[in-house]
Amino acid sequence: MRSLIRLCPGVFGRLAATLVAAAGLSAAAEAEARVELGASAAEAEVSIGCMYPMSGRAAIYGRDSAAGIKLALADIQAGALGPRAPKLRVIVEDDRSKAAYAVRIAEDFVRQDKVKFFCGMVSSGVAQAVSEVARAQKVILVGTDHASSRLTIDALHRYYFRVTNDSWISNAAGARYLAELQRETGWKRVAFIGPDYDYGHASWSDLRESLQLLGVSYDNVGEFWPRLYEPDYSAYISAIAATKPDIVVTALWGGDFIAFLRQAASTSFFDSIQLANFDTGGNYEVMLALGSNPPPGLILSARHHNNWPDTERNRAFVAAFHASEGRYPTYAAAGAYSGIMAIASAVKTVGGGRKADVEAMVEALENLRLKLPKDPDGFTSYIDKTTHQIVQPLAIGRVVPNTDFPPAKVMLGEWRVYTAEDLIPPPEVVRRRRAAMGAKP
Repeated sequence: MRSLIRLCPGVFGRLAATLVAAAGLSAAAEAEARVELGASAAEAEVSIGCMYPMSGRAAIYGRDSAAGIKLALADIQAGALGPRAPKLRVIVEDDRSKAAYAVRIAEDFVRQDKVKFFCGMVSSGVAQAVSEVARAQKVILVGTDHASSRLTIDALHRYYFRVTNDSWISNAAGARYLAELQRETGWKRVAFIGPDYDYGHASWSDLRESLQLLGVSYDNVGEFWPRLYEPDYSAYISAIAATKPDIVVTALWGGDFIAFLRQAASTSFFDSIQLANFDTGGNYEVMLALGSNPPPGLILSARHHNNWPDTERNRAFVAAFHASEGRYPTYAAAGAYSGIMAIASAVKTVGGGRKADVEAMVEALENLRLKLPKDPDGFTSYIDKTTHQIVQPLAIGRVVPNTDFPPAKVMLGEWRVYTAEDLIPPPEVVRRRRAAMGAKP
């Protein structure tokens, strides 16, 4: 039987103490833990079933997502969406980064917990499997972390939404950065390394297509596909260096990207190569890992930055997370926060209860406009109706000394910011990819 931990939004100190206690569970127990946040089943207007890796190499994303959910629930109760805060019950389960296991959890959420929403998922492979459950059961899935653009472009269905960058958005910005850099430096040769599953392949495809749309000419000198969670990149590092690229673009993420960085830094890799990661490389866990002597030539971004935009809203979010958890957030926290805020906004618009109209909540999400921590002053995030993808500006930066977020010694700076509307996939790209996919209604 799964253990049950119930937490409700309230004083940050109490929440932090509870999470610290939960974090002390053994890996085996943690994998079985079921956490309930917010309203009880009897009180809730709507139940939400969230799935994240809470154990294993990607567990930090699950822990930070749970913390982000708590912050969202606290903000909702404090009136962030106005009077009459919707009462949400949020259930968090460990999906173990396994698609088949996540599908069983999702089916249990529907059958036993009567959820109206799924949320979360870090792995795009897991999300694709759960998305099919959402389609069949007419349960709204709000993606908060995974990023394959195939879910929003090729295989979108009515019940799928995403509230963080997807691989198209990140690489459309990355292509613009590379185009500018080519005009400045004349780079020509590019290689790519990414995990050998859907997210990695979608990232490379999206970047190539975006570069083509911009008319950027380059030589593709090599593509490299290590398995997810590869421990030893030495052979890949040597093979990449042998192709003599000017720039290497990577879609490695989390511990994989950090392992690649550390192993490459022990060689002459960075003597003549710039390394770009436009979707996950600027995450706070990477800044921590870089220490005070990062390799040169890093070009990075992420789905949320603790120091960009420098707005009151983003500073408040980062400070609240630190007060609750005693550390600074990875981008997973902002994604989960955004997902719960989006769901709450839809429930508030339509009304909750056991007879809550899922179709009306789909329409509410399609028309969503919501101020989020990632929004620069003067901009409000919104959903693109064609892709159900959130639309936001994106900033790409270089690594600079910065001790404002200890224990990290560096953060990103020297920002280049790309307009949100410029990053939406063109209609002809969407039509062509959906036609090739034979998209279902």
